[in-house]
Amino acid sequence: METPAALTRLIGERLRQERQSRQWTLDQLAGVSDVSRRMLINIEQGTANPSIALLLKLSDALGVGLSALVESPRATTLKLTPSGTGPVLWSGDAGGRAVLVASTTPPDVLELWDWTLGPGDRQVSEAHAAGTRELLQVQQGAVVVEVAEQMVTLQTGDALSFPGDLPHAYGNPADASARFSLSVYEPAVGSPPRGRNTHA
Repeated sequence: METPAALTRLIGERLRQERQSRQWTLDQLAGVSDVSRRMLINIEQGTANPSIALLLKLSDALGVGLSALVESPRATTLKLTPSGTGPVLWSGDAGGRAVLVASTTPPDVLELWDWTLGPGDRQVSEAHAAGTRELLQVQQGAVVVEVAEQMVTLQTGDALSFPGDLPHAYGNPADASARFSLSVYEPAVGSPPRGRNTHA
C-alpha cells in the first residue's frame, strides 16, 4: 500500500496528466469541476490531500473514473489489486478507512470499496452524479446508513441498495469496529456534464 504522501503525489501527477492531455488550463478545469484554481494547484503540486468528494468532482469533470486519478496507468486487460495495496482515500478519527480495491473504466464505471469504521466513525458524502447507485453489505459489526432523510441500521450480513445521487452517510454507532463492502455504479461517465442530483 502506498504511503499517504506517495498517494498525494500520485494524485497530483495523474490530475496534471489528465488535464494536460485535454490541453486544459487550470482555469478551464476549475470552471468545469467547480474546484478552485488554488486547490487544483495544491493538488497538482502534491501539497493537498483531496477528499473523496473532491476527487469525484474532478473525475466527473474530466470524464474518467475515480481510479484514473488514484492509480498508476496499467497496460493490461487484468487489473489485479493485491491485498493491502489499494489506495486509502478516507481515514476516520477512530481508525476507519476507505480503500478502493477495484474499478472498471468509463463509460459505465463500477467501483468496489473495502470500508472500515472505527467506533463512532462517520463519513458524510455529497450526492454523486445523477444515476449513481450504491450497494453495501456489512461484513462485521453494525453500520448506520443515512440517505437523504432516511436512516437504517444494518447488522452483519445485511445488505442495502440506495441511490448514490442523494446526500448520504455511513456511521458506526457501536464500541467495536465495523466493516463493509461497497459497490458504486456511475453510468455514462464522460458524457456531457451530468451534474449532481439536486434532490433534498
